[in-house]
Amino acid sequence: MSRLKPIALALLALVGLQGCASQRSESSLEDASAAFQKVKDDSDVLRSAPRDVIRAGESLGRAERLAGYVGTGSDVRHYAYLSQRYSEIAREHANLALSEERLTKLELERQRLQLALREAKLASVQQQGKFVEAQIAALASEQTDRGLVMTLGDVLFDTGQAQLKNSASRTVLKLVQFLQLNPRRVVRIEGYTDSTGAAEDNLKLSRERAQSVADMLVDLGVDEKRIQVEGYGDQYPVEANASERGRAQNRRVEIVFSDDKGKLAPAR
Repeated sequence: MSRLKPIALALLALVGLQGCASQRSESSLEDASAAFQKVKDDSDVLRSAPRDVIRAGESLGRAERLAGYVGTGSDVRHYAYLSQRYSEIAREHANLALSEERLTKLELERQRLQLALREAKLASVQQQGKFVEAQIAALASEQTDRGLVMTLGDVLFDTGQAQLKNSASRTVLKLVQFLQLNPRRVVRIEGYTDSTGAAEDNLKLSRERAQSVADMLVDLGVDEKRIQVEGYGDQYPVEANASERGRAQNRRVEIVFSDDKGKLAPAR
């Protein structure tokens, strides 16, 4: 009997190890299966990385078949790992493709704006100048001690985002034309937010929105030396932040124009 005890203990240890290995294999299979299911059901991934999705499915299928055989735990985990990595690679390829698509759309939009600007220049400079100046004057909210001020409302930005919407293109084009026809004028672009959120985040968002407008002006040919950028966050509200209407009016970008000699009022 004393000789049988070590053998029995060894068998128990072996069974325990096999049980642990089996649990690890099952966990690996579950993770790989979940990852594969997500990429398989994602149309963007299937469109951008079909080969990686196929490889993920093939590796998962092999792991599942091996799971039915004793002593193949390491192989199961190996193919489950391969399946999960192929799923991750497919996701990464899809994200990269989407980023490239967005960049392509932005470039096409930039080219469209430049083309529209060139076409606008074909009109009589004198007539165009009067027309644009009248439009800028109509868009400007008021003549203040800071100079002529034009307000761009928050409808030109998505909530919490700094990137200009396509709907901002027409207004920005008018501003570009006005500055081209008045080469001595400079502008200060000021960003503002409502009081929702942390003050530090609001300050950052306000400057990023002002910078987005400035970047588009520069991209369309305005010398960056003629542009100043400021972000004031939730400071200087034009309405109380107690209502949605008031908050919407406070979420704005203001364009402050210099006089026709290039003198710009000091920043706030």
